[in-house]
Amino acid sequence: MTPRASAPQPYYVPKGGLPPQSQLITGRAMFTDAFAIIPRGVLSDIVTSALPFWDGARFWVLARPMSGFSETFSQYIVELAPGGGSERPETDPNAEGAVFVVEGAVSVQLDGQDHHLTQGGFCYLPAGAQWRIRAQGDTGGVFHWIRKRYQSVAGLDAPDAFFTNENDIPPAPMPDTNGAWATTRFMDPADMRHDMHVTVVTLQPGAVIPFDETHVMEHGLYVLQGKGVYHLNQHWVEVEAGDFMWLRAFCPQACYAGGPEPFRYLLYKDVNRHAALPYA
Repeated sequence: MTPRASAPQPYYVPKGGLPPQSQLITGRAMFTDAFAIIPRGVLSDIVTSALPFWDGARFWVLARPMSGFSETFSQYIVELAPGGGSERPETDPNAEGAVFVVEGAVSVQLDGQDHHLTQGGFCYLPAGAQWRIRAQGDTGGVFHWIRKRYQSVAGLDAPDAFFTNENDIPPAPMPDTNGAWATTRFMDPADMRHDMHVTVVTLQPGAVIPFDETHVMEHGLYVLQGKGVYHLNQHWVEVEAGDFMWLRAFCPQACYAGGPEPFRYLLYKDVNRHAALPYA
């Protein structure tokens, strides 16, 4: 695929291509025992992947389960050429998925019904769902695909598939922040059927997460818009639109938003399940 032209949009999308030979090698990429930073400049053509049963598609793999690090999820940026997609996108019958469209439009077919998703469109696809996906129109489509092995609980039904758009969900302000920090929640936090949450977090310029959150949930954070400074396990790290942060369980994390526009990111976390206990 050839790199796409830049255009103003609410969500940052990788442009592909390769940097010139004159560019300095040193960058902002970091991998520690508590977190990883994948800056947007790393998402070049040379690091894309291909997957079985997809056509007209390439994948930037942002996260995958790793023993001793984040172990619950994988996350891809999927770029589809016009008409590209898959009749069999998910090959693991135990994997649930979430799709968030950041550019163009895609059609997701589930149980024989087509669902048209444009920028900001989101769908949740339960484990075992028979779904298909194709880019629509003459510009293709780009989306985030988050996958997790579903943790079923005896006596608790599995969650249903659903389709929505970020713009149709009122952001929920965080307490005592006067709206400076808000969360757009795709899953109902009170629905115990879900074992993962995907949200869009928005901090207005100057807003802060004012303490080092230290908790059991693993995180994937893709910066959709703006820039900010994160405090990660006693490291200060500047991030901007297009960067990805991968946080291990219990990694201390706080941030403040900088720049003239809101700081927004797509957030994954595992929720609502007991910690797995080892058995001899």
